[in-house]
Amino acid sequence: MDDMLKEFVVEAMDLAVNVEEHLLRLERDPDNKETLNAVFRSFHTIKGGAGFMNLGALVSACHLTENLFDALRTGAAPVTPLSIEAALQASGFVADQLTDLNNGTAPDELAPMPADLEAILKDAIEGKASSAAGKAKPAAAPAAAAPAAAAPAAAAPSAAPVAAPSADGLDWEGMYEAVVPPGTYVRPAVDVRAEGVAAAHAAAAGTPPAAPAAPAAAPEARERPAGEAKPTSAPAKEESIRIDAVKLDALLEVAGESVQAANQAAVLLERLQQFKFEGQAATLMSALTETLERASRYSTELQRATLATRMQPVGRLFQKFPRLVRELAKDLGKEVELTIEGAETEVDRVVVDSLYDPLVHMLRNALDHGVEAPDERLAKGKSPRAYISLKAWQEANSVMIVLQDDGKGMDPVALRRKAAEKGLISPSANLSDDESYQLVFLPGFSTKEVASSVSGRGVGMDVVKTAVEKNRGAIHIESALGKGTKFAIRLPIELSIVPTMLVSTSGALLALPMAVVERVVELPETFMEVGGAPVLKDQGRPLPVRSLADALGYEPCSERVGIVVNSPQPYILAVSAVDGTADLVIKPMTALSVEGITGTARSAEGDLVLVVGLSFLMDGCRGSVRMAA
Repeated sequence: MDDMLKEFVVEAMDLAVNVEEHLLRLERDPDNKETLNAVFRSFHTIKGGAGFMNLGALVSACHLTENLFDALRTGAAPVTPLSIEAALQASGFVADQLTDLNNGTAPDELAPMPADLEAILKDAIEGKASSAAGKAKPAAAPAAAAPAAAAPAAAAPSAAPVAAPSADGLDWEGMYEAVVPPGTYVRPAVDVRAEGVAAAHAAAAGTPPAAPAAPAAAPEARERPAGEAKPTSAPAKEESIRIDAVKLDALLEVAGESVQAANQAAVLLERLQQFKFEGQAATLMSALTETLERASRYSTELQRATLATRMQPVGRLFQKFPRLVRELAKDLGKEVELTIEGAETEVDRVVVDSLYDPLVHMLRNALDHGVEAPDERLAKGKSPRAYISLKAWQEANSVMIVLQDDGKGMDPVALRRKAAEKGLISPSANLSDDESYQLVFLPGFSTKEVASSVSGRGVGMDVVKTAVEKNRGAIHIESALGKGTKFAIRLPIELSIVPTMLVSTSGALLALPMAVVERVVELPETFMEVGGAPVLKDQGRPLPVRSLADALGYEPCSERVGIVVNSPQPYILAVSAVDGTADLVIKPMTALSVEGITGTARSAEGDLVLVVGLSFLMDGCRGSVRMAA
């Protein structure tokens, strides 16, 4: 793909995503003129770029949709469910074409516009409320004549005005006609000077180009008076550039290593200052100290600025879900409303990219397993419309993403029975309700007897937990029968540099994510026991005490320092010593997999540090479900 086509695809894909969001908003508020104009502008902009790239099918689809929204915003055709459905189908076709281009398909190998898409768009343009024949057509007379493309170009040769040059003396309209397939575009009977400018300029102006409401209207009435013509202004200054993510990753790697080197230099300098220097040596040491402090400050600023370039709002991910929920709810015969909050919350780009599939699985499960059909909800005294909420917010050094529904909830007894039937746990396993909810993450687990196109194969939730833990995150489930289920995902804001607490046990230097560290306490020599397990009272609440050495399979040692872990079921983690805190550059472990360890790092002294996984700590440092199997 050449650079020009690649740039078009990237920008058009952003526009296509925004179009879907606007269409779903328009479905709820059909009279919103601002939304109608926004959709019109988006399709017009995509059409302009597609015509320049000689993408015939894309031009045809965008042109028909543009005609539809011109008719909708001028009142020539009403906003009906059919028009929304037609626009969504057109948006989907445009997105498919752009995805194919992005995946390397040559422009001349793209699929043509489907005949059924063309038919539904023309029905919507004619003002039909549905595709059924004989349905009354509101405002049929003007609507039938509204789209210029509905009739062949030869049908009204006199309607096409003589080309009018733009302010720069070029016939942009004629140039556009020269690159699109013959018969796909007909000049409207209006002054097209404003339409001849580049599509990006039209979008930047904030107002859609003029389009005909009906051929019967006089062209002079719609033309801008000569005195109102705006002078050509200089192009706006570029405020942003696109850069390959691989280059950003390489830059962050260098920034992280520079901070690490600066930290090690600071430690060496501190050791040197223990010696006595006199005369010129003392002067040199003073200059060296000042230089290293400045280098450390600048390397930290470089690291912070580089990290900021990788941060993206989760709204980029969330905006894809309203249409998914709408389509799936319609297929399942359910009424579901999705609400989204905290879309502006920023998180590492890698996290945003890797969360799409897990959240899709969770939404599909919520729709298929969680929420009930309208008649079932009415029988339970609920509203026939189910509600699913997707929220995100920043909490300390983590990002919380919570998906919650008001459906039937999970039955822990049924979960344990189904897991035992599938041989995933022992029939005699004594699991708590919280541990029973975790069964849904086991590979092969499903409560459905027959697999469908939505769920039932026992792979979805396993994929969710794997993806979350891969990003050094943790997932927790809360559920109540008859009231609904909540999935809470905790993720680090950024992946490569993590604030940690350095601890040691059994001679190993370890790092615990600060996201779960609540405070440090001193441990007594003897503990009271509950059910044979050590327990210590912390601020009036009894908390179980667990050995980090034992959890990781290390040799037993004396552990007299406790760390209160902030997890769904808080506990105290016993370690030998706490060695301070540090922001570590984490390297993922790829050559081998060790239970509880997610990566490695180097301390300021240059020692190897093993990073304990967030999910491992959130689960209580033990795989109770796995041990029960």
